[in-house]
Amino acid sequence: MNTKNLVLMALLIGVGTVLYLVIPGYGNGMKPDFMLTMMFIGIFLFPTFKEAFLLSMLTGLLSGLFTTFPGGLVPNIIDKAITGLLFLVVVLALNHLTKHVIMGVVLVGLGTLLSGAIFLTSALLLGGLPDAFNVLYSIVVLPAVAMNAVAFIIIYPIITNILKRSKFKTAVTPA
Repeated sequence: MNTKNLVLMALLIGVGTVLYLVIPGYGNGMKPDFMLTMMFIGIFLFPTFKEAFLLSMLTGLLSGLFTTFPGGLVPNIIDKAITGLLFLVVVLALNHLTKHVIMGVVLVGLGTLLSGAIFLTSALLLGGLPDAFNVLYSIVVLPAVAMNAVAFIIIYPIITNILKRSKFKTAVTPA
C-alpha cells in the first residue's frame, strides 16, 4: 500500500462521507449510503485484501458515526466489513468482466442489496428495528440500489479517466 493509493482511498471515503451527510434521511432514520458506492469504487480500483479491508472498516466506522438510524454504529461496521470483503471476492472472481461499467453497475446494485440486508439483519439482532424488515428494505434499500447505480455510472468513469491520465497504479490503469 503506497501513499498515493492511501490518499486516493481517503478522497473516495471523504467524498462518500460528504454525500452521506448532505442526503436527508427517510424511512425511520435510514438513508441511502453513498459511502457504499465509494467503497465499491475503491475496491474496483484496489482489489487487494489490505485495501478492501481498510476501505470497508473506515466506511463502516464513518457510516456508523454519522448515521441517523438509532443504534446504527455497530450494524454499519458489521455490514461494511462483510459486504466489502464479499464484494472483493466477487470482483476478484470476475476480474476480466469488472472492467466494463455495465458489470460494475450490476455488482454495485447487488452489493447494495447485500449491504442493506446485512445492515437490517444485524440491527434487528442487536437492538431491533423501528419498523418491519420488509418495509425498511422496500422503502430504503431498494431506492438506494437505484441511487447507488446512478452515482456509480456518473462517478466511476470520471475517476477512471482521471487515473488513466495520472501516475496512479490501480486495477483500471495500464501497468
